[in-house]
Amino acid sequence: MDTIRWGLIGCGDVAEVKSGPALQKADGSALVAVMRRDRGKAEDYARRHGVQRVHGDAEALIHDAGVDAVYIATPPSSHCGLALKVAAAGKPCLVEKPMAMNHAECLQMLEAFRAAQRPLWVAYYRRALPRFLKVRELLRARAIGQLTSIHVKVTDPLATGDAVKAWRFNTDISGAGLFLDLASHYFDIIDFLAGPITAAAGFAMNTGGTYTAEDVTAAAFQIGDRVAGTGIWNFNAPVSADSVVFTGSDGEITTAVRADADVSVTRGGQSNLYRFRNPAHVHQPLIQTIVDELRGKGTCESTGESGARSSWVMERCLQSYYMLERGDIK
Repeated sequence: MDTIRWGLIGCGDVAEVKSGPALQKADGSALVAVMRRDRGKAEDYARRHGVQRVHGDAEALIHDAGVDAVYIATPPSSHCGLALKVAAAGKPCLVEKPMAMNHAECLQMLEAFRAAQRPLWVAYYRRALPRFLKVRELLRARAIGQLTSIHVKVTDPLATGDAVKAWRFNTDISGAGLFLDLASHYFDIIDFLAGPITAAAGFAMNTGGTYTAEDVTAAAFQIGDRVAGTGIWNFNAPVSADSVVFTGSDGEITTAVRADADVSVTRGGQSNLYRFRNPAHVHQPLIQTIVDELRGKGTCESTGESGARSSWVMERCLQSYYMLERGDIK
């Protein structure tokens, strides 16, 4: 197949710069159809981005004979249902992160695509960014000796007012609070860089009271039997912070995940800084790996299987809070 023709479901903010142009600019890739429930907004997007066809119905786009692969860029509450329809249509699918509302939905999606014998990917685009490829290279080269622990620190000021009206604070749409949306990137990149998380636990709480979802979550996790990890996601803090520290027997690697920042390596009293800037369309490197896989020229590492692993870890961290909210435990 010379060119992969994409259909995009949900042409909102994520599709404006991050992913829409990336679908058009990746080699061997073309965005040929878009769909949004508000057809007028879909038509506006299509005009501005030079997309050929507009659909007002998701199933019409999925069954469009001119669409080879479908990208689901909607909030999490619709991921599973739409993905199952793509699988039933026998087409490859890329779904936004987090993969679904919960781990059970992830497993349902995986089974559907296995049965259809079609690939399912999740839009954890950081797996293909140069900064994180460098960190993986450093870890594999034992630049800090044996990796022994990982620590994540994420803080942001408490959301208030109109900000909490966004879907990310509505658990019926998002599945949980900001933790599920943002921590997914951290657990996925840890999976990519250090290996799958094999055990996890945590607790969450609401400390600010401006919305009902959790706003502070702590996690403890393990990779195999030689790497321990901890993390704090505090969305009721005075300032913003974003870091992951990989500690080894001989040094440390520090990088940000959400921020477009450098990679710092310290060892033996010496420090090295590796400078990287994100591409203009951050999804493009990942989309290129997907297109290459569909054209028989490579492999994309952000699969439904890896996406489901991150959802499992987050569910382990949040389960006691949401069981308590539902009254399942006292």
